This record gives sequence, C-alpha cells and structure tokens, in this order.
Amino acid sequence: MIRRRAFLLNVASATTIAVSLNPAELLAINIPVFPFITGDGDDPHYREPYIDVEEWRDAPEEIRSILGYTTQIAGEPPFAVRHLFVHGGFKGTDTKFTFYFPEAERYEGRFYQVTHQLLADERATPYNVAMTLASGGYCIQTNQGGSEIGRTAEAAASGKLDPSIGNYRANAAAAKFSRVVAQRIYSRKHRPFGYLYGGSGGAYQVMDSAQNTSGVWDGFMPYVMGDLAANPSQFFVRAHALRVLKDKWPVIIDAYEPGGSGDPYPLLNAEEKVALEEATLYGFPPRAWFNYLPKGTGPMGYVAAFVRLHDPDFIDDFWTKPGYIAPSSSAPNTRIKTTAKVVRVIPGAPAGPRSRFRVGTKLELSIVPTGDLTSADLFGLTGRGAGTSAPLGTIEGNIVSFRLGALNEIVESFKEGDTVRIDNSEYLAIQTYYRHGLPERGSTFDFAPTYDSFRNADGSPKYVQRIRGPVGMRSGSLNIEAKQGKINGKMVVVQSMMDGDALPWMASWYQGKVREQLGSAFADSFRIWYTDNAQHSSTSDQTQLTHVVNYQGVLDQALRDLSNWVENDISPADSTDHKVVKGQVELPATAAARKGIQPVVDLKVNGGNRAELAIGQSATFTAEITMPPGTGPVAAVEWDLEGTGDYSTPGELTAKAPETTVSATHSYTKPGTYFAAIRATGHRQGDAETHFARVQNLGRVRVVVV
Repeated sequence: MIRRRAFLLNVASATTIAVSLNPAELLAINIPVFPFITGDGDDPHYREPYIDVEEWRDAPEEIRSILGYTTQIAGEPPFAVRHLFVHGGFKGTDTKFTFYFPEAERYEGRFYQVTHQLLADERATPYNVAMTLASGGYCIQTNQGGSEIGRTAEAAASGKLDPSIGNYRANAAAAKFSRVVAQRIYSRKHRPFGYLYGGSGGAYQVMDSAQNTSGVWDGFMPYVMGDLAANPSQFFVRAHALRVLKDKWPVIIDAYEPGGSGDPYPLLNAEEKVALEEATLYGFPPRAWFNYLPKGTGPMGYVAAFVRLHDPDFIDDFWTKPGYIAPSSSAPNTRIKTTAKVVRVIPGAPAGPRSRFRVGTKLELSIVPTGDLTSADLFGLTGRGAGTSAPLGTIEGNIVSFRLGALNEIVESFKEGDTVRIDNSEYLAIQTYYRHGLPERGSTFDFAPTYDSFRNADGSPKYVQRIRGPVGMRSGSLNIEAKQGKINGKMVVVQSMMDGDALPWMASWYQGKVREQLGSAFADSFRIWYTDNAQHSSTSDQTQLTHVVNYQGVLDQALRDLSNWVENDISPADSTDHKVVKGQVELPATAAARKGIQPVVDLKVNGGNRAELAIGQSATFTAEITMPPGTGPVAAVEWDLEGTGDYSTPGELTAKAPETTVSATHSYTKPGTYFAAIRATGHRQGDAETHFARVQNLGRVRVVVV
C-alpha cells in the first residue's frame, strides 16, 4: 500500500527527501513496503538456519579476566560461567549468530540480545555474556546481516541493499531460531522472553525492531539514541563550534566547570558567539565540551557523505549563492584548495585474510599546504582515482593519512604520479548545514524546544532551507511517517546528559512520539531514564573519569527491570522528570523530584561549590547522596579529592540507606586549581562488590590553592 505523503523513501538508506508531488504522482512511485515480522510468521529470507558449532565451554579466560575471579564473583553466589556455545547462520545469506546458553539450574527463561549496525562480528563481548548469564538468561549476538548491511553512506545509498535486513530482520531471525534451540537444550516446551537493546546507531535498530515486529521480542532498550531529523547535523554543529572557537576553549570550558562563571560569551567575538550559541540551542551540552576537543568531529566521517549523496548541489551553492555565508564568517579565509602530486604510496596493513584492501595506507605528496586542514578531503584529478575523494586524517610533513569514513577502495586507487587536490571546501560548507535542513514545523520530526530557536517568530526559518527532514541515516528508521513511536512491547530508554553525539533532547522527542502513538497504554509501556554526568560511551581516560561516570550499571539494571516488568508485571521506577528548554534538557535538583534510578549527589567544599585555600590549609568536603524512591540504598562512595580520576579512597558509610551524608577533609601541597570529586554507587540490593547493575553518579567542586 502506498501512503500519500510528501516524502519519498529512499530504499537503500531509509532516508526521506522532501519532494513536491501530487497524490497521483505519489501513487505512481514504487515505494517499498518493508515486511512486518511476527513471532510465529516466516521471513522468506531466513528459511534455513544451520548450526556449525555447539559445545560446552568452561569459564572462558576472557570472561574470567574481565570479572577478576576464578570460580565465583566476590560478593555474589556462585553463578554459571560455564555455558553452551552455539554458532551458526542462515543458508543463502551472510547472516551469522552466536548463542550463549547457561546451565539449566541458572536459566530463568529469557534472553538478552545486543545490536549495533557496526557489529560485524557475531561474538558477544565477555561483559555482555557474563551479565546475561548472571541475570538468568542466554545471550544472543548476530553480525547484523554481514555483507547485506550498508556500513557506509555510499553503500547505503547504492540502491543494492535492503535496509530492513540489518535494521531488524537478521536479528529477528536469530531471536526466533534461538527459541527452537532453547527448547531442545532445556528439554521443555516454553517460549523464552526476549529483550533487544542497543546504543547509538544500535538504538535506531532497536526502535525499528519495536516498530516493525511483534512477538519476536517482548521488551526493548534503546540507549544514547539519536534523532533522524538531526542526523548528521548534530555532528556538523559540533564541528563548526570546534573550528570557530579553537582559541577560546580554555575559557569556555572553565566557565562551565563547577565554580565557574557559567557565561563565557563576553570573551567571544561575533562569529564565536553565534557558533557557541547555536551549538547550545541545537542541544550540545555545554558541560561536555571538555570531552569533545580531543575527539574532534567524531562519527561525522560516517555520515557527512549523506549531504553530498542526497543534496549534491549544496557545496557549490554554499560558496556561490547568497544566504549561506554570514558576513562575520571566517570560512572564506580558511578555505584551502591546493594541487599536488602523489610521490609515494605507503601501504597499510591487510584489512583481513579475505580482503584485497589494506588499512592505514598513507600517501607522500609533493606539497602539503599550511593552514587548518582539519577534515580536509583529498580529491583525485587524474588516474584511477579521478573524480573520487577521501577525508584526510593526520598529516606529518608531506605524508598524509586518511580518517574515519574513508573508503579503502578509493584510498587504494591513488597511485604514484597521480594529480590530487587537497580541499577543505566541503568540510567548511557542511559545518553549517544544520541551519538549512530544519524539519517542517509541526511535522513528525519537528521538536519545537530545539528547532524553534532557528525559526522566526512567525515560524518561518531564519536561514534558506534545503532538504526538509532527515538527510540521511544509514541505520535509520523505516516506515518513518506512520510508525514513529508505535512500539510493540515495553521499552526503557536510557539517555546521557553529557552526550555530544546523541544529544540529550533526542530521547525526549521520541518519548513524545511514543506517547502520541500509545495513548492510554503509554504509562504501562514506556520509561525514560536520564543518566546525569554520563557521556556517549564508557570512560576511557583520566580526564573523562574526573568528569563522568559509566552508564553500564544503568543499562544492567534497566534490562533486569524491563524483564521484571514484562514477566511479573512489576512496574519499574518512574521516568526521569525533565523539561527541554531551547535545546537543553533540565533535571530537577532532588532525587525525589528527578525520579529515574540514578543517585543524586550534592557535594560542597566549605559549604559551597568553590573554595580558595592556602597551601597546607584543610578544606571540608560534604556530600549528600540520595537515591530515587524505591531504587535501593547507596552501596558505596569513593573520593577523588585531588581531581586526577583516581577514586581509590573509599568513603565511610555508617549504614546502607537510600539517603546518606559523608564527609572528608583534605589539604593540598601545591598551588593550582583542583576539581575534587566523589563518586556514589547505588545498587538495588546494596551489594558493593558485584560487577553488575552498579548505578553511579558523581559530584564535583572547585578548589583554588594559592
């Protein structure tokens, strides 16, 4: 059935492109109907499952090492690390799966299945296996369809791939077959409950699965989710700010740190003020900038090509037509277009045993221009690479490498003697694409608290508009208009407050879509939990450890609460109360008002959020820690009074209770600015030793020692 709407659905990339067609013209277009998969129906693409490995494995070394134990986890009853490893696939496809089954006495009749569009390996991580086994379930992971899923913008837009395969059908086929295997293994007829979860691009897959299947999974947990209309613009607004504000970041970051002014704008020029203001209005969390300077443009390399693919005239229009370059813009003076020769090709390492490509290939060029070459592109002018381009990475002298998003087949097409051009025109142009692709006001993808900042009082856009709505999402939602938010099962969404990749407001937008679709059933089907002081991924360095906590414990508890909700009708904690104001998510100050499942930490130094001390002078640190109602006690606290990311000093808990106050004194031996911190861990059963479901938050204060 063809839906009458003013959007044309691109089969390969599952994106929408604004078109002007009347109903008769729409009916003449062969818009695909993506299959709706049911738990008891057949998918003709997946008719012949096979198993090529089935064996019991004892305590895999990788699981033992990550958990740090030999026979049982400290503080937990013995649990079955021993599991049945089952590997297989589906004939006639490139889809493969792995199942990890616990011993019968540990099995409680459920499975957890993780998804992400970049998971090319069907083997699950040791943590996911161990957590699932400890939760009474078996673990599932697929390769998302293997070669049948588009993992680059170019592949997704090629028209050769069916996006429904990687978005939900490969995972659904594995989930359904796992139930057949589970019945055989446990020698009883039963239907295991199933739960699908995934973050970032995987969150889109979870949403697709919830909207395009029924009876395959019972519950869903998308986390750090993005928004279709804002992708890839969420990365462009960040790239623009990173470029324009490159000399002002120290003062900006300091303003948003505890005890800072909170207002860096008086120190910025006109262009800088607009760049920071628009990034904030678009939803980038100001507290998160500290983490995105070293990360740069991040995943932008994966999605930037969608502009070129779906709006090919934009780059030329940006540089030649009015309405794109502001009078105060530094873009024209930053533009670089330099022609060079390839002097030498430096081959990289083999991409894999069956690949004809190499990873990490570099080129030595006859000349590399000076100036800001961040995210510039190398264009082929002659030879086999003529007419192609690849994004540049690091540059050492005249030797250039290639960054995230570069295609191996293009990189390896450049040969010695070829003429190439180093050009940052596209990178400079797409940085402000977020201004020119707003969704239609009042449409499915509109979110007034964010997009109205880029509109005039009468609702008209402030800037010239190009494509309205989603430009591109490689793993984007299918059947976009009709099903956005129409979930079939229960769902818990987990979103991070300091996420610069999937902006915090995006989960609130989806909450509104689900509420619209489910009506009176919404309260018994959906929860959203915000994790304060958490970013897009787990912490990976000392700087991050001083600012944020891992949200893995929230995911663990959310999966367990989701299972209890589905299987025992026990409602999980209330959704996090929040509001979105001009692109920014705001949370209540107290745990009782905020709700969700994360502890709230209020840390003070000498009674405030900032203290000035002399060398050797003691300061008193006091932290009030409160758990939301019904989420268990505070299980542990750890101090990092030097602000180094080292939380090895435990705090004293007189009792494990939902509310506690802890204090410490400390003096400093050297002058400087310190950001002292305390990390608090809540656990439903108050277990301070377990590796799973540790829900954390932190508090920070500034100490200036003179």
